Parts: sequence; C-alpha cells; structure tokens
Amino acid sequence: MSIATLFEIVLAAVVLGLAIWTITVSETYSAAVGFVAYGLLVALIWVRLDAVDVAMTEAAIGGGLGGIVLLGAAARLRESEAMTAERPGRVVRLCAAALSASIAMVLAVAVLILPDPAPTLAPTVISNAGATGLANPVTNVLMAFRAMDTMLEKVVLMLAIVGVWSLASDQAWGGRPGPRHEADPNGVLAFLARLTPPAGIVIGIYLLWTGADHPGGAFQGGAVLASMWLLVIMAGLADTPPVSSRSLRLILVAGPGVFLVVGLGGLCFGPAFLAYPVAFAKPLILGIEVAMTLTIAATLALLLAGAPERSATR
Repeated sequence: MSIATLFEIVLAAVVLGLAIWTITVSETYSAAVGFVAYGLLVALIWVRLDAVDVAMTEAAIGGGLGGIVLLGAAARLRESEAMTAERPGRVVRLCAAALSASIAMVLAVAVLILPDPAPTLAPTVISNAGATGLANPVTNVLMAFRAMDTMLEKVVLMLAIVGVWSLASDQAWGGRPGPRHEADPNGVLAFLARLTPPAGIVIGIYLLWTGADHPGGAFQGGAVLASMWLLVIMAGLADTPPVSSRSLRLILVAGPGVFLVVGLGGLCFGPAFLAYPVAFAKPLILGIEVAMTLTIAATLALLLAGAPERSATR
C-alpha cells in the first residue's frame, strides 16, 4: 500500500468521523465548528480528485463564509439554547437515522448500477472547447455549455439578498446592514485588516483572470474579495454601505445584467440565446466574469452582514 493510498484512507475516515460527530453533538456552536472543519477537509478530498476549482469553492464557502454564517447564528442562539433543554426523543432520532441510511443506500445503488463506462459528454465538450478560447475546462463548461445555469445562479444570489433585506424593520429600511463594528485600532484585528486586504485583492483579481486557463474564476475571486471586505468591516475600519445606495444596487445587478445583455445579443445577432460569436467569445466571457466577480463579492459580504439594522446616517 502506497503512502498516497494510506493518506486517502485516513482522510476518508477522519471526514466520516467528523461528519458523524457534527450531526450528533448537542451544542449548536460545536456543530458549527465541526462543519467548518468538515468543509476544509472536503476541500482536501477535491484536491485529491484533481478538482482544484471545486476545492477552492468548497474551502471559500463551506469552510469560510458559510462557516461564519453558522457561527454567527450559533452565537445568537446560545442564550435560547441554554434555556431550552428539550431534545429529540429516541423514536425521532431512530427515524432520522433510518432515513439517512436509506438515502445513503439509494445513492450507493444509483452509483453501482451506472453503466461502465458511464455516459459522458466530455468528448463533445473537448472537441468544441477551442470555440471559446478558454483552456480551463471548468470555466469552459460553466460559461459556454452551461451558461444558462450559471446566469440563473447569479439571479438566485440577487434574490437571496432581496430576501435578507426584506427582514428589515420599516424603521431600518434603506439603512446599513448589521451592527457597527468597533475594534481596538491598535489591536491584531485592525493590524490584519490594514495588512491583508491589498494582497487579498491582488489574489482575488488573479483568481478571476487565471480562471480562463487555470483553476480559478469569478466565484473564487469574488469570495476572496468578499472576505477582505468583511475583514475591514469587522475591524471597524469601514462600515457597510446603506442598502439604498444606487452604486451598491448597480453592483448587485451587474453580473446577471451583463450576462442577460450578452445572451440577448446572441439571440438578436446570432443563432441562439447566449451564443457567443467565435471571434469575440473569450472577451465576452471575461467581461461577464468581471461583472460577476463584483456581484459575487458584494452579495456574499452583504449576506453575511444581514438585514438592515441602522439608519443610513449611523
């Protein structure tokens, strides 16, 4: 047995054990911490499967921004959780375990009955990859062969922001999301918030640009930019913008808006919706990804900030 195989077995065992512990631990905060660690370990699994793009997304969302959301929710639930001692009964837990096992068995059977070799569109995608000028197969698929799905995902992000903002009270509507953070100006957090963002912004832009030919892309770059913005906000060096800001709203609709305009251009001047002209395919896709990066960065950061809680002047 090689060292690589041994490492994969140990990694799989640790991930499985951590997943079981996360769903069985009684404290919400501990479960959230376990979920963050689980996301980071799953990112390692994706790296072992040579899916670097998926690994970066998993690390940024599952182990990063998603973990911050869960940790914040757990912190808010800590007081009410302490007052509520009710736990699911044995019958409920047994039914949940049986349902989980049944779903796992169905998925296992579905994988086992797949024909060998499994049906795939990879040869078709590879034979037409040169039409876009993109060397990264993941970006090629997302922006060309599954462009409609990618555009609708950005629309879902925009609708998520609308849903979060709709939770604001009438008095706070139009104001700033989340509380105003105050940190020690001479503390470690403020130091990191001054030191890290310049490098983080460069890395985010690099991930966007290199995504055309190497692992990376708009989502990974946008997640890095969002984390840098949140770091500055948490350190008290900047405040969240009011949701009534026109420039903010333009950024939030930039991604799906540019996507839609390019798609309509293909419908009006080409053979189909989102049909890129071969001569301009790569510039158009890069333009869409730049707009999507801004939208993703702003959306992820504002989703974590929450609903408007203060007036625009505070």
